[in-house]
Amino acid sequence: MFGLGWSEMMVVGIVALIVIGPKDLPQLFRTMGEFTGKAKGMAREFSKAMNDAANDAGVNDISKGLKAAANPKAFGVDKLKEASGITAATAALSPERAAAKEKMDAGMAQAAEARKEREAAKAADAETAAPEVGQTKAPTAPKEGEA
Repeated sequence: MFGLGWSEMMVVGIVALIVIGPKDLPQLFRTMGEFTGKAKGMAREFSKAMNDAANDAGVNDISKGLKAAANPKAFGVDKLKEASGITAATAALSPERAAAKEKMDAGMAQAAEARKEREAAKAADAETAAPEVGQTKAPTAPKEGEA
């Protein structure tokens, strides 16, 4: 807090014990604790009063408006939707567009499956074609019709 280490605090404590005396030292600590508690309470009360005054003045509403205006992407999209009249109810696809969407989704799913199969086959071929360093390729059984 004040940049005091344990050694500095020990020196301050020894000096306080010598100067104030062991009889009055507990009373000093009690008084310092009460003073610190009152100061923290006053700071808490001041902070609460400032927050209440800001809420009453409408600062929170202004800050929300500034944050919305500071985000041009969200601000622009909201204004475009408002101007075009697009809502969740009007955003539904027409039947022919919905059918086209389903057809595209199915085609993309098939293409993804085919790509995964090609990648798996390529990985399997790479494993059998190139043995690791220091290992020999395992002999394979001859195919049917080969001697």
